[in-house]
Amino acid sequence: MKEIRGLRLITGTFLVLMMVGALDSAGLTAEDIKLVRGQTVYVPIYSHIYSGVKGRPFDLTVTLSIRNTDPQHPITIVAVKYYDSDGKLVKDYIDAPLQLNVLASTRYVITEGENAGGSGANFMVTWKSEKDVNPPIIEAVMIGTRSGQGISFVSQGQVVKVH
Repeated sequence: MKEIRGLRLITGTFLVLMMVGALDSAGLTAEDIKLVRGQTVYVPIYSHIYSGVKGRPFDLTVTLSIRNTDPQHPITIVAVKYYDSDGKLVKDYIDAPLQLNVLASTRYVITEGENAGGSGANFMVTWKSEKDVNPPIIEAVMIGTRSGQGISFVSQGQVVKVH
């Protein structure tokens, strides 16, 4: 009985926090949203992490996701560069600028076992627009499974330069 009461308390607290968060974000006005014409975004990624007592590598598949959140204007992806743990360029994914239409998304995948970047790898993504737009969501999703166990997590991009 105590367990059920405790679960109800936790669930109720969670719902209250969710409602407060929803009300807080509902109070946003157009002036609160920072429109920009371009950015360079750093996205930390992990081709593997270390696990267990011996700290063995656990390989992960990485999906870099770039999502145009602007409902009216396209954006142009200018650069998607993959760097290793030492800051050396591993791969340049863009040969020519790529237009990302309104509310469209694109992705770049580093497959499990492709460890050239190391555990401290990153992407640098540069995008631009002809108009002031909502900045895109740029994030990496890491996922891996081994022996029936799975791990997944998301890494958010961090703006390092506004253009």
